[in-house]
Parts: sequence; C-alpha cells; structure tokens
Amino acid sequence: MTGHGFRHPDVVISGIGMVTPAGADTATAWETACAGRPTAAADPRLSGLGVTFSCAVTGFDRQEVFGSDSRRMDPFAQFAVAAARAAVADAAPADGSWDPARVGVVLGTAVGGQGTWEEQGQRLRDKGPRTVNPLTVPKAIGNIAAGSVAMDLGLHGPSLTLSTACAAGTTALGFALDLLRSGRCDVVLAGGTEAAVTPLVTTAFDRLKALSRRCEDPSAASRPFDEHRDGFVVGEGAAVLVLERVESAEARGRIPYARLLGYGASSDAHHLTSPDPDGRYAELALHEALQDAGVAASDVSLVNAHATSTPQGDAVEARMIERVFGRGAAVTSTKGVTGHMLGAAGAVEAAFAALSIRDSVIPPTANFRTPGADIADIDIVHSAPRHVALPVAVSNSFGFGGHNAVVVLGRA
Repeated sequence: MTGHGFRHPDVVISGIGMVTPAGADTATAWETACAGRPTAAADPRLSGLGVTFSCAVTGFDRQEVFGSDSRRMDPFAQFAVAAARAAVADAAPADGSWDPARVGVVLGTAVGGQGTWEEQGQRLRDKGPRTVNPLTVPKAIGNIAAGSVAMDLGLHGPSLTLSTACAAGTTALGFALDLLRSGRCDVVLAGGTEAAVTPLVTTAFDRLKALSRRCEDPSAASRPFDEHRDGFVVGEGAAVLVLERVESAEARGRIPYARLLGYGASSDAHHLTSPDPDGRYAELALHEALQDAGVAASDVSLVNAHATSTPQGDAVEARMIERVFGRGAAVTSTKGVTGHMLGAAGAVEAAFAALSIRDSVIPPTANFRTPGADIADIDIVHSAPRHVALPVAVSNSFGFGGHNAVVVLGRA
C-alpha cells in the first residue's frame, strides 16, 4: 500500500533517450557521468561576453538527423525529438502494441525557443520586419517541443509542456506519473529539454551573479558542494523517458531500468530567485514524494541532488538532506559534468538515477575537492564512482519562483 492508503499501478522506466553535453546518446552520457569528466568549455556563441563558456551538446549533427526540417525547429525542439526517438527505440515496442491515442507526451522547459526569439529580434532591429521568419512563433513557443514529439512519432494522446523553471523536467515526470495512474494514458514520453546557451540568457544569469566566472578554467567551474563554488554553468540538451505500467513492459519481455515510485511538489512562496533559507518547502516536497512512493527515508540509499554549484542553493539543500537522511544516503550531483541544463536538468538526473539503480553505481560529484564550510555533514560521493546496491533513489529539482519537485525511483 502507498502512503495514501490505496494501491497505485506500478510504473516503470522502459526506455531512455538523452542528448546532453556529456554525450549525444545515453551510453556515452552515462559513461561520462561515471567518469566524473566535466564538459564545460569555451563557447564561441558567447564570445565577448562576461561569461564565455558553457556545457554545450557536441556530436549531434542536426542536419544529419533532421535534414532540411532542421530550419523549421528551434534547437530545444530538435533535442526533444531526438531524445524521444531514442527513448522509444530503446523501449522497443512491438509494431501496433501501443495505441497512439493512449500515448502522451509531457515535457518541461524553462525558456523554450529562446535562441529563435533572439535571432529574429536581431533581424528585426538590423534589417527590418520583412526579414523576420514567419515561422518564428511556431518555432519558439514553449509547447512546440511536446507538439513536435507528438507529430514526429504520430502520437495522439495529450501533449503538454510544463514550465516550472529548473524543476520542469522533474515536474513533467510527476505529471506523467499521474496520467498513468489515472488511466488516462497507457504510455507517456516524459522529460525535459532546453537550449538556453544564448547571449541574452547567459548574460542575464551572469547579471544575477548566478554563474561561475572561471573563464580561464571552465572545466573546473561547476563544483557542487565545494568550498570554492561560485555559481553554475549553463548547459543544454534533453532527456526523455518512456513510462508505462509494468505489465505492458513485461508482456514484451522488456526489462525496465527502474520503477518510478513517487512524486512530490511544493512552492517556497518566498522570493523570485532565492530558495527559502531553511529549505522547509523543499523538504515538504521530498516528504510528499516519499509518502507517495510508500517508502521511508531510511529506505533511500541515493540522493541525486539538485546542487547547481551556487553558494546559497547548495548549502540550503545540503542542510535539508542532512535533516532527512543524515549520512544514511549517498549524495551526488552530476551538474559538475553537465552544467545546469535548466528545464532539462531534472529529466537528465532522473535518468542518471535510474541508471545508477540498474548498474548499482553512483557517479562522482565532479570538481568536489574541499567540503564547503557551510555544507552540512552529508555523504557526498566524489573522486571515483561508488559501486553499491541501490534499492531506492530520490532526485531533487528546484527552480526560480520557488518551485520544488522530487521523484522517487526504485529497483525494477
């Protein structure tokens, strides 16, 4: 029985597709994460700005994947469609086994097609209104990532885009879980996508003093929980997970990565950009997720932390983790490798948590060398991957505006 006193259908992750700075496919991304290999590097798109580096997707040839259609899609939609195709191929449904009217798409994003807005705005200013692309709006609006996935794969269930800032990927997984539990869908492709490495977005974060300014040493810039952390690195990419009931996966012999056991969400209602200083409402979301999953804090052996490498955010989250788990759960942040992928981060990190459960390995927190003096006493995995059985893991995500979202995953 669950904490709410009724039994939910078991929902599993049967396919994963990833396009990330750590790799343009799931296997490469997972290998890079487990190696703790940072991907931040100088980015020519940011030349001349205050921050000149990012965690960019490499090894992804948009022209090769989409041909001439690439001109009709913003990169955030391209990442989503490529990840969704890979996720479905990984889940390997038999022909005709999924009713397209019963397959949904739920994606999260923070800024949508921002690159298109900036490019077309520049055209308008420089060359006048007749040079603006008439497809600007359909390329850039936030819902078009989910819409593009549905069109590309011929899916006719609900297609939704949720925007809860940097919690959006996790919020999408939670909403998808509800669609499956309610019986509205048989399968949901859920995840997050972002292509926010643009001059305006990067400069705006820099003006907020949210970014690391280690332009001379980008690979050491994202350092979650470390004493010398000074801000996050903007990343880009997407992850899409195939969620379905365990019976349908098992019927075709598919061995799932993990079970999606529970979801919790809350709002700080505190500040535009800063978290509640005590982490009370992040903790509320975590407890709600554990209750929804029907597990106790003592059952959890891994926390994939939000931990972006910002001074305040990491300290607040570490104190919250200490209160709930003490040193009973290992903690990692993969943002030392991928940077902060904003609305895609939660989906990427849930995918990493599922792979951790499958492989019984925890990726190290890249660039963590000296524990922050303000970081609570928690068990941070660093220096090398840790090999240990992981029955239950949680993945935290928090966003501007005080959005908190947590998912709980378990062994399939």
